Amino acid sequence: MIRYLLFDMDMTILDFARSEAWALSHAMEELGVTPSQELLSAYSRINLSQWKLLEKGLITRERLKIRRFELLFEQFSIELPAQEAARHYEALLAQGYYYLDGARELLESLQGKNYQIYILSNGSSTIQHSRIAGAQLAQYVDGIYISEDVGFNKPDKRFFDACFADISARTGRPFAAAEAVMIGDSLTSDIQGGNRAGVTTIWYHGDGAKPSPDFAPQGTFEEGMQPTYEIHSLEQLPELLALLS
Repeated sequence: MIRYLLFDMDMTILDFARSEAWALSHAMEELGVTPSQELLSAYSRINLSQWKLLEKGLITRERLKIRRFELLFEQFSIELPAQEAARHYEALLAQGYYYLDGARELLESLQGKNYQIYILSNGSSTIQHSRIAGAQLAQYVDGIYISEDVGFNKPDKRFFDACFADISARTGRPFAAAEAVMIGDSLTSDIQGGNRAGVTTIWYHGDGAKPSPDFAPQGTFEEGMQPTYEIHSLEQLPELLALLS
């Protein structure tokens, strides 16, 4: 029986790509730089690569915030302090909150079921909590865990252990991994982390492709990143959860 639904936040519930593009465009304009699509796309790739390093413990969060702009400005020959760009960007990013299509409706529908719903997100505490407040996300869930607050990042098992311990303390009952599913878009953080934590994993990737037969995973995955199930639309999740219950 599935009791705990553990959702990633960005690109699973909230549209981070939209928030990122909005914040970066306005930050660049404030600094006198034209936010071309080429620049926005380059930043997105650079930012993702730096977060992958953070997941592996190869860079600190504070260094990441600056390094991504150093690399961007180097690529586009922009002579501006990376620290200043980071400050403008983060202030704007904290204001960006957009739900993915169908995400709010999904959470509302799941509230009427016998599930406990939690958000498990990698991210900076101040920015994430500001976005959560703006999106009024807390009303749909039983708890929210941000990696900077917890002290570990997904996919580190210690992040999940800390979350599970707190959930157990909140509910007054031992957390059973067999009763939990981790739902997220990232193979490296959500799926790998969920696998390390011993929970069922559901890889959500809304790429428009048809789902695998009976929700069974397809394709070749790197070691430790094989999801238990995969879905290509949030609308598929209730049906899959019903099959698991």
